[in-house]
Amino acid sequence: MPIYEYRCASCGFTKDCMQKMSDPPLSTCPECGKETFSKQLSAPGFQLKGSGWYATDFKKSETKAEPKKEEAA
Repeated sequence: MPIYEYRCASCGFTKDCMQKMSDPPLSTCPECGKETFSKQLSAPGFQLKGSGWYATDFKKSETKAEPKKEEAA
């Protein structure tokens, strides 16, 4: 389940809430009780770094080794 960051525009109270993606967003501030509680845009909890799996694991080689032909003597 994703964790969403909420902030109240009236009192400035912030809270992280674990919710299903299908749950409706919260709107009532638990601190002051006003309807100014909204989701904030925040950074994800993971980062993708490095050259990636495609470049190292499944990328086809540019140079293909051709089979050696034996000459009949």
